[in-house]
Amino acid sequence: MTRFFHVSDVHFGAEDPVAVAWFRDVVAQEKPDAVIMTGDLTMRATKREFDDGGAWLASLGVPVTLEVGNHDIPYYWDPLRRLFSPYSRYAAVEKMIEKPLEIDGITIVPLKTTARAQWRWNWSKGRVSSGSLRRAMALVEAAPRGNLIFVAGHHPLIEGGTKGTARTRRGDVALAAFADAGVHAVLSGHVHDPFDVAYERNGWTVRLIGAGTLSKRTRNSPPAFNEIRIHGDRFETVVRTMSDRPEMPISETMAAGR
Repeated sequence: MTRFFHVSDVHFGAEDPVAVAWFRDVVAQEKPDAVIMTGDLTMRATKREFDDGGAWLASLGVPVTLEVGNHDIPYYWDPLRRLFSPYSRYAAVEKMIEKPLEIDGITIVPLKTTARAQWRWNWSKGRVSSGSLRRAMALVEAAPRGNLIFVAGHHPLIEGGTKGTARTRRGDVALAAFADAGVHAVLSGHVHDPFDVAYERNGWTVRLIGAGTLSKRTRNSPPAFNEIRIHGDRFETVVRTMSDRPEMPISETMAAGR
């Protein structure tokens, strides 16, 4: 069995120290094959937050891929940095950002869903640009035949029934393209509550899997991360919560795709 830990929205600067330590200890004890971090590592995209978050990720001792969340880009009150050098503080995590992974017949494909600016007031919401989709699709198409393919981005491509929303522009277009290309799951964060919903298109099923948060900014669920268990061509999602009930399945084991 291959296992990934899917974690999101740690928000260093507003992190929950107990939850952060709990996750690090679980990784040390259980040694997952990789950690997939779907964005918002920081709260305000400061150098100190990236340094702290980068040190935490490096301490896990397993392969890590990190997506960029909306909180990982400088805020509106720093418009010049946001528009012209939004990634200048990423040194501590640069090698992890949007890093494709291939482990034991599973391909992890990064997808950028953030934007420096948008034609709407709320720039925290998601957007899949044509360039981002094109780069992700190239990696999907290059995946070894027979691999399970998981796409990882910060914003849910469509809403997952949670209190928080993503309202990702062109998310539906991206999701349809991924389904047509045979992607098995799309992993995301942003909404701070776990979910797992099915999207079906032309007889193919893609799972949309969202992780909770390890920050103090919880919503409807306690601090949590997802464990994704892969058995051959089948996989299941289990929510691991820092509560009296540490495991909560949110999807049955399912045949991947068709």
